[in-house]
Amino acid sequence: MPGQVRIWTFDWVPKGPRGYVRDLRLRWALEEAAIEYSVASVPFGDRSSDHLARQPFAQVPFLDDGDVRVFESGACLLHLAEKSEVLMPRDPQGKADTHQWLFAALNSVEMVTVPWWYISLSRPAENPLAGWMKQRFERLDEVLKRREWLAGSRFTVADIAMSDVLRIPGDRGELDGFGAMKAYVARGCSRPAFQKAISDQVAYFDAADAARIQAQC
Repeated sequence: MPGQVRIWTFDWVPKGPRGYVRDLRLRWALEEAAIEYSVASVPFGDRSSDHLARQPFAQVPFLDDGDVRVFESGACLLHLAEKSEVLMPRDPQGKADTHQWLFAALNSVEMVTVPWWYISLSRPAENPLAGWMKQRFERLDEVLKRREWLAGSRFTVADIAMSDVLRIPGDRGELDGFGAMKAYVARGCSRPAFQKAISDQVAYFDAADAARIQAQC
């Protein structure tokens, strides 16, 4: 459909990342806003010049919206939020709150949780980032004790970003001592739009397994 939003992801990923690839954030936002979209892919194994032309770090996601092209999940979420008030309030303070908490998710929380996770894969006796991450969680937990959602007194793209950022540490038990954060992530992930988005992403990559097997026959 001309002008339809198209999100780009990999054509296949191993089992482990399924349900966590960041095109999930865009799928979730589009489902929340009931915006029609399609999904296209770039090769996982061959990060070609065409891919680099769209995403200079050879990552996903990126999106097309008519003639507009955007990469980085946070930038894509902001672009989608401008398309629907479902995703971001239109009053100046509500909009500013959404912006600041979206950036907080990516810059103050994810920039700690992702390297913490990479280090944890090697199972060190002590993860040097654990204390820093705990400090971030203590402060965020205090905020979430006083509110259901982060911005504008309602669900926004800031909650999409923050909930998704917190899922991996949550899966590893790192939120067990932070009741407000744990309940917050559960609220976000219980939303029908999230359930649809994650189900569709996993099915997309599962279907790629079948295609790869068929191509080998």
